[in-house]
Parts: sequence; structure tokens; C-alpha cells
Amino acid sequence: MSDVVFDIQSAGKREQTKQQNRQAILDAAREVFAEMGYQAATVRDIIRRTGLSVGAFYNYYRSKEEVYEALSDDGVRRFRPILAAQYEAAADFQTYIRGAIGAYFDFLVEEHKVERAVHAPGERHPHLRTETPEMQAVFDQVRRSISGALAKDGGQAVDTDYLAAAAIAIAREIGERMVERRPINVPEAVEFAVQMILGGIPALPRLET
Repeated sequence: MSDVVFDIQSAGKREQTKQQNRQAILDAAREVFAEMGYQAATVRDIIRRTGLSVGAFYNYYRSKEEVYEALSDDGVRRFRPILAAQYEAAADFQTYIRGAIGAYFDFLVEEHKVERAVHAPGERHPHLRTETPEMQAVFDQVRRSISGALAKDGGQAVDTDYLAAAAIAIAREIGERMVERRPINVPEAVEFAVQMILGGIPALPRLET
């Protein structure tokens, strides 16, 4: 019995160490990207900041790109509860879209200090996989919320896959432009994005029921 307890405790400590090492790598990457820019930073720069060995780093991530993906997923993971709260509070589709986009743009502004530092002026975002599990989860969440919000106010039946993809793309592109401008004007960006989405819905083909 004592051996079983010891094994469980050991497994728990190993998992805790893994989580701590992953977090140490992500924290170090944020600092390195902020100081050097994404393109100039190397895996060795990140490793030196963690105090881990080269082998330990590659136990968790295979490249700088994977570390950046993990940082991106971390932001997505933290935003999902905020997005869910907007749906729960929304009485109809328009309220949901306005609240969700407003919350997303506010989140971008909060994250912008790190993002601005990661990318030097004129530097392109690194090429990442088009989808990660976290990003797919957000897409599914938005699609379900859009479907539910349209049903709340008796909106027309439309292709929610396409509508979710369009809404996310509009929010992402306008959000990126918004944080590049000076001064940053969140209400203006929210209004533009919301009107783009709402204004296009009446022209969408209705789904047959």
C-alpha cells in the first residue's frame, strides 16, 4: 500500500515539475521575444533564460514556432471564459456580437504590450498551423453562440459555420489594425466591425428548414 501511495506522489511531483518547466519556457520566451523581437530570438536565447538544459527544452517544444503557438494558445485559453460570459449576458444576436467583439478588442489592448514587443516594426507574424485545438475550440464556441443568439431573437436561419468564420476573421483583422493605430480607439473599431457583420446578414442566403 505504501508503495502505491509513493508512486502516486511521485507521479504527481513529476507532473508538477513538467507544468513548471513548460511555464518557465513560456515566461522566458515572452521576455526574450519582448527584448529581441521574434525573428531575432533563437531557441538558445530562450533556454538560457530558463536555466533548463537543451534536452529538457526539447522534451516540451521542438522549435521556436511551437513556443509561439503555445503562447498564442495561452491567450486563447484565457479569453474563452470571457467570450462565454458575453453569450450568457446577451439577449439577442446584436448584443452578443457587440459584447463579444468589444471584449475581444479590450483583451487585445491588454495583451498589446507583449504583442507589440514580440513583433518589431514591419515584422510579419510567424507562420503557424492554421488550427490548434484551442483555436478550434474557440471557433466551435463562437459558432454555437451565434446559433443560440440568432435563435434568441428569432433571427433568420443562416450558415453558422460561414458566419462564425466571417465574424472571427473580421474581428481578428480589424483588431490587429486597431492596435497598430495611435491613439487606439476601441469603440470606433468595435462599431466598424459590428456594422460590417450586422449589415451583411440581411443579404445572406436563408437556409431551408
